[in-house]
Amino acid sequence: MRFLITGTAGFIGFHLARRLLADGHFVAGVDGMTPYYDVTLKQARHAMLGKTNAFREHILMLEDFGALEQVVADEKPDVIIHLAAQAGVRYSLENPRAYVDANLVGTFNVMELARAHSVGHFLFASTSSVYGANKDMPFNERERTDHPLTLYAATKKATEDMAHSYAHLWKIPTTAFRFFTVYGPWGRPDMALFKFVKATLAGEPIDVYGHGKMQRDFTYVDDLVESIARLTKVPPVEGQPVSDIDSLSPAGPYRVVNIGGGQPVGLLDYVDAVEKCLGMPVKRNFLDMQKGDVPATFAAADLLEQLIDYKPTTTIDVGVRAFVEWYRSYYRV
Repeated sequence: MRFLITGTAGFIGFHLARRLLADGHFVAGVDGMTPYYDVTLKQARHAMLGKTNAFREHILMLEDFGALEQVVADEKPDVIIHLAAQAGVRYSLENPRAYVDANLVGTFNVMELARAHSVGHFLFASTSSVYGANKDMPFNERERTDHPLTLYAATKKATEDMAHSYAHLWKIPTTAFRFFTVYGPWGRPDMALFKFVKATLAGEPIDVYGHGKMQRDFTYVDDLVESIARLTKVPPVEGQPVSDIDSLSPAGPYRVVNIGGGQPVGLLDYVDAVEKCLGMPVKRNFLDMQKGDVPATFAAADLLEQLIDYKPTTTIDVGVRAFVEWYRSYYRV
């Protein structure tokens, strides 16, 4: 099949593109190479993907509708997977406009082209952050998500609503997946695991927010990619829910799916795994919870398992070790 993936120089987009290429598909990758973090890391990811003729890169910003329109017209994708976004909860407090430009305008442009070219399945990344101030655990896809705590979460919630309207109006089979704290090799430098490993190897303390009392439903990137690859084969069909827990819209071929294992882990247990894998003590600097943070995330994975007969199961000991091995190899430390 012919896939167009936005964000292929990013952490998750790179892993997904590599998986689909290994499965024998063609992948057109779109990325803006923005300097939110080290661009050389993004370039290294694309260089790995470029080792096969089945991958073609396109460097452009999603806000540039004309350039993106030309790419879609040339590549003629069967499926579009939209992963590109301005990521990071905390950065949204510093530079909110970047989230409006990339997440709202960029997503609108991708949806417009999915409509214009009648793609067979449009899939896009949302986030567990849309659950915001919800107290009921685990988070399930049928809960209301009306109380986002950051602009990042608000823009992601808005893209869900925008995509739903397009699925209703133009009958585009659409799957939104909500990610839960994804980690693994080739991860982003602004993410906790990257920061923990980098600081510890440098002999510096790590910042532990919420005094270590927070919990996260950590999702190893290979599990996430396996889930997405399987979901591409299960486009929603209007009026055909798979069960009574299906989030399928009553007004169009649109579905929201959590991608998480449903196994929350304490932040200090995560730090302990880093310490164990590095074989050296981690100095902890305990701090109050940051603005916009939530005390816990916990995915209901029942719908995911019903749809694809799979859910994330990789333990943090295995996943953290894989990241540490990659980090040591990539940075030669």
